[in-house]
Amino acid sequence: MFNLPVILSTIPFLVFLVFLLLVKTSLLKATTITVILFTLLAVFYWQILPAFLLQSYIKGFFVAFDIFIIIFGAIFFLEILKDLNIIKNISYYLEHFSRDYRVQVIILAWFLENFIEGTAGFGTPVAIVAPLLIGLGLPVIKSLIIALLGNSASVVFGAAGTPIRVGFAGLDISSIPYISSLINCAGFIVPIFMLLLVTMERNDWKKEFLDGLRFAIWSGIAFVVPSVFAAAFLGPEFPSIIGSVIGLLLVMISIKLNIFTPKNILSLRGEEKIEKTMPAYKAFLPYGLLILLLILGKLFLGGLNINISFITNHVFNLFNPGFAFIIAGFITIFIWKSRKRIFALSTTNAFKGTLTPFLVIVLMSSFVQIMINSGQNYSGLPAAITFIAKVFETSWLPFFAPFIGAFGSFITGSATVSNIMFGNFFNTASLASGFSTAIILSLGVVGASAGNMIALADMLAGEAVVGVKNREREILKGVFIPCAVYLIIVGIIGMIAVYA
Repeated sequence: MFNLPVILSTIPFLVFLVFLLLVKTSLLKATTITVILFTLLAVFYWQILPAFLLQSYIKGFFVAFDIFIIIFGAIFFLEILKDLNIIKNISYYLEHFSRDYRVQVIILAWFLENFIEGTAGFGTPVAIVAPLLIGLGLPVIKSLIIALLGNSASVVFGAAGTPIRVGFAGLDISSIPYISSLINCAGFIVPIFMLLLVTMERNDWKKEFLDGLRFAIWSGIAFVVPSVFAAAFLGPEFPSIIGSVIGLLLVMISIKLNIFTPKNILSLRGEEKIEKTMPAYKAFLPYGLLILLLILGKLFLGGLNINISFITNHVFNLFNPGFAFIIAGFITIFIWKSRKRIFALSTTNAFKGTLTPFLVIVLMSSFVQIMINSGQNYSGLPAAITFIAKVFETSWLPFFAPFIGAFGSFITGSATVSNIMFGNFFNTASLASGFSTAIILSLGVVGASAGNMIALADMLAGEAVVGVKNREREILKGVFIPCAVYLIIVGIIGMIAVYA
């Protein structure tokens, strides 16, 4: 039954939605207003102890600083690759594995996007791949829809494990990567929806769809299965990277052997628009260096921590993927003997691209910490998070957890931020309901990754890249059903996992 504390605990979320969706303010403004509102509630209604309020903001900053390094490094690295035309050359080689448009779309929107998400994340896959799909001959809106579909399954692990490492900071995540990877096997359906969308509205679409169906199913399996093994043995930093690399190698072999490929080779355009300017080994070298640095960092620095005790306690792990991006970027500049201008421009763009996400995550992390610490008060009331968690305490929590995670990604544009928002709720509610915390958190992060298909921030960024405006309703219409099917399957898996 709802009472005043429950209502006051949920009002900030409603205010956030109103400002973001109805008033249409920026994510940063909506988050700022939400945090200010709940700070006032914490001070005047919960009467939180001042020391714990300050502690919440400092903890929020520390949590966000980790992700600042990752985002900065990822953008720095990608800016260098774009300036040196390495991204275009990689796209050229990926596109030319096959002349069939169905195979090309899945290679670019599934394997390339998964790889970019695994190494960079934060909306970059859609921005990079949507223009390439248009170059294949696809309509603009369809290219955006397919690119958004592709930025889903790999988001579970995001940029080198960020959604789990940062999103669930402070919680026990030891078994979450493996459980998440098992649940996320449902993501094999994504290439099937890509195939359906790319063949729809063509004269003989049913025949073209069925002819490419085996390849779509095979592509889905080729990514999710290696991801499971990577999660089991290497942790959350590598499943998306290894899944896309091994999956692409398997698919390349099948294409060369003509296994699972469409019988009829069909093209959408007659002339090539992407030209190569370097050999394949040189184009893929920076990503090879990046993967090597990530593996070495995980092996040698993964167990080393720095403990910070400044008003609050926080642990920084010395293995931060952002450093691997930065070092790989420096080595690339050195190998290419690039001009200083590229370094300066890449650094500037990285800072510009990092500032807003960093501020949003500082605020969102602080918001969550205030909700947790609001129980340390003069009023005697339980923490706000306790009241909200009781709303989640239902026997249907395993089914609804993915939808809640997806909602977080929809409004924030980030699975990481979604996990920051709801991770502690899931943790508290699962303990109270007697469910496995690891399973519920895993369902939440898989749902958040599926919800990335409908993420408003990614949608708007994609529109900006391809030069269209105010087409969100049309795009949502295209991605809604695949997202809903994905979530329903994950929800059913969740119910089976906890009750079977």
